[in-house]
Amino acid sequence: MSAPAPLSIYVHWPYCARICPYCDFNVYRPRGADADALIAAILADAQAHRDRLGARAAATVFLGGGTPSLLTPAQIARLLSGLDAVFPRSDDAEVTLEANPDDAAQFAGYGDAGVTRLSVGVQSLRDEALAALGRTHDAAAARAAVEAAAAAGLRTSIDLIYARPDQTAAAWAAELREALALPAEHLSLYQLTIEAGTAFERAVRRGRISPPPSEAAAALYDLTQEICEAAGAPAYEVSNHARGAAAQSRHNRAYWEGAEWLGLGPGAHGRVALAGVRTATVAARAPRDYAAAVAAQGVGWVETESLSPEDEADERLMMGVRLVEGVALAPLEQLRGCAFDAALIARLEGEGLVTMADGRLRVTRAGRLVTDGVARALCLAG
Repeated sequence: MSAPAPLSIYVHWPYCARICPYCDFNVYRPRGADADALIAAILADAQAHRDRLGARAAATVFLGGGTPSLLTPAQIARLLSGLDAVFPRSDDAEVTLEANPDDAAQFAGYGDAGVTRLSVGVQSLRDEALAALGRTHDAAAARAAVEAAAAAGLRTSIDLIYARPDQTAAAWAAELREALALPAEHLSLYQLTIEAGTAFERAVRRGRISPPPSEAAAALYDLTQEICEAAGAPAYEVSNHARGAAAQSRHNRAYWEGAEWLGLGPGAHGRVALAGVRTATVAARAPRDYAAAVAAQGVGWVETESLSPEDEADERLMMGVRLVEGVALAPLEQLRGCAFDAALIARLEGEGLVTMADGRLRVTRAGRLVTDGVARALCLAG
């Protein structure tokens, strides 16, 4: 009998020194929170999952948040070694940590602790934009942090937010080219989204800020693709760019390719096979509730949903079409028990939104602006 496929592991660290006005993630101010107690709860949660899922290797570990770089290298080492004792990392495992530029002095220590890849929350290379985004670092610190990550020998990714209020195409082009000149092999480039319940959503309602209209945002997206392709960092997913296959995020590809991942920490989501059925899991959101759930029942899950084969197929389509190489339809049709609507696919091809070749459905560059809508239409029409 062959060994089960390795897992990916996502660990959510919920604390941030400051809550950014655009963020709708499950985040909290620390306010004296006991970091070591939460680490202990996460490791106990992992052990309980080992008892349910059996012996599995970890192909990737992603420490996200929140701001996991609020933890010291010693705490990260303790967390990673504890996870390794439960789900041993593969020899070539990718271990990513999301980090703020403010914490650059700790980057080398994270590498010593077992981190192989840093995702640095640069967000902008303009001081006025960073202030508007609620960030605590300035552009000089952002550049220095990327340099420090590369100097530590870590694979380096940077996040940037564009389509900001009053941002012109010329200004974004100049900023993006500066970012591409930094020693980072991966860029996650996100259009600013006004999420419900955030400070930015309230500011929009009050007329204090105005995001660009959809046509302008679409033009900025096209400009982003042109500049990145010319710089040797083409998109491999709707918002993610890499200088070659080795620079792509293996952990995020696990999501897009429909692999299993275990979600640990407050509010973490996961997808694992329980008794052979793909199951969606959600942990308790508040750190205190999460720790209490782990103490009471062993695991932090408070919601589980067994996905039907059709639900699984539709979810894999929604995620898979985000990749430039698209998704093979035959395995999904086998799961669903029926074919996707061929007439709809032909119509979408005619509109220049998708292509269909070698059994793979791919969203075109023009279609990437409406990827979710394309996928939803296919799921509903099947």
